[in-house]
Amino acid sequence: MIRILIFLAVVFALGLGFAWLADRPGDMVVTFNGYQYQVSLMVAAVAVVAVVAAVMILWWLVKSLWNSPYTISRYFRVRRRDRGYQALSTGMIAAGAGDGALARKKTKEAAKLIRTDQEPLIHLLEAQASLLEGDHEGAREKFEAMLDDPEMRLLGLRGLYLEAERLGDRNAARHYAGRAAAVAPQLAWAAESTLEELTGRGDWDGALKLVEAQKSTRQIERDAANRRRAVLLTAKAQALIDSDANAARAAALEANKLVPEFAPAAVAAARLLFRQNDVRKGSKILEAAWRAEPHPEIAELYTHARPGDAVGDRLNRAKKLQDLKKNHAESSMAVARAALDAQDFATARREADAAIRMDRREGAYLLLADIEEAETGDQGKVRQLLSKAVRAPRDPAWVADGVVSEHWAPVSPVTGKLDAFEWRAPMERLGHLIDSHEDGPETVVPAITVGPAAEKEKTIEAVAPDGSVATPASDEDQVKPVTAAAFAAVPDDAEGVEPAEELARLPDDPGVDPDDEAEKSPRRFRLF
Repeated sequence: MIRILIFLAVVFALGLGFAWLADRPGDMVVTFNGYQYQVSLMVAAVAVVAVVAAVMILWWLVKSLWNSPYTISRYFRVRRRDRGYQALSTGMIAAGAGDGALARKKTKEAAKLIRTDQEPLIHLLEAQASLLEGDHEGAREKFEAMLDDPEMRLLGLRGLYLEAERLGDRNAARHYAGRAAAVAPQLAWAAESTLEELTGRGDWDGALKLVEAQKSTRQIERDAANRRRAVLLTAKAQALIDSDANAARAAALEANKLVPEFAPAAVAAARLLFRQNDVRKGSKILEAAWRAEPHPEIAELYTHARPGDAVGDRLNRAKKLQDLKKNHAESSMAVARAALDAQDFATARREADAAIRMDRREGAYLLLADIEEAETGDQGKVRQLLSKAVRAPRDPAWVADGVVSEHWAPVSPVTGKLDAFEWRAPMERLGHLIDSHEDGPETVVPAITVGPAAEKEKTIEAVAPDGSVATPASDEDQVKPVTAAAFAAVPDDAEGVEPAEELARLPDDPGVDPDDEAEKSPRRFRLF
């Protein structure tokens, strides 16, 4: 666009110049070699412009001819490069689609058309083709070769990291991730793996620095960063609670400030404050956490804040917690436990029943069983409550990757993931208990042995009234075996039972009424 404007401006200037000369006529005389040439000023101006244009055209032609070898070679070089990039693009698409043969073919084609030192993507395509062909050793060699190139170093570390993960070598994977995180902390895969390594060996300060780097690079959101910092600070406080109480207290208070509703941080901070006789501040922290989400560890620590308190004082503190969070199962459970310790069985039973109405679970039934045993000692009711506890849903616990723990931990013992433990109910029990034997399988009575010397068991065959032996058509038609005592009591002339009568009886027949049995023939024998 600028060039067009410049061209138009030059044409306009030339037009103005010629118009100015046309308005001012004159002659130009040139004497050369004894000859005198006289022309008008307009003709002279046109001749000068024509000569300049001819010189410029001649210069362009000479320059073009001079540069023609370079121009021709550049044309073929650009064409060759375009073909190479086309092959590289096709190969990358084939690698993404999982076509190893096409990816390998295009890799070779691209390597012929483009120099590998000019295009590092050829190394990546070759490594991807090796992976698709199952040549993992060759792919690792390519990734290791990338480490020498600053432009390809992160790509090589990523490839080696994935290969180590595939082989299950977590130490090697974390090593490569650590090198990548040192160069580029904004890489999510490198930062996460390095974070797992740091937390796995208990380097909480290093993990905190890495989380801060993630936050500064906006790799994670502010709330997520605060949550991670709270978890790491809580773990640091738990690690330093016996060696450096002041540092542990500072870490726990900072964690509680970041996430006030995080129960482990509140419990750790309050416990350290209670150790330093700061009951007031520790109680406020627990009360704030209780308002956000009641937790049994908070209730236990709050009611036992002062070891010298009487059981009545502990009950009053539990009731204070209940006032902060009314109509909640944990509030009622806390009061019920404190009332049981204070031997206030009426209050304990009332609150335990209220907890069951709000959230039926095994802990409430177990607490009721303890109350029943302490108050009445009725073992029958205790067993009944225990059976209900078995059927009730399980109490919430700290669960991470299928592992159920009584206490919170910063990382998962299975995967090493940070902040994996959640306070929730574990997986429910499968199936249910059978209270009666009506739905249970039939108990097969073993067949009797005929004679003391018999080595094989025989079953009784049904005898028809005409004396023939009836062979059962199926297992359902067979006569069930009886005990030896019943068989010995059968008279020699006993009549067989009609099959129709047996089939007419209901499966849940309670038996023969004694009055009806007296009216029947004493010689008639029934197997059941």
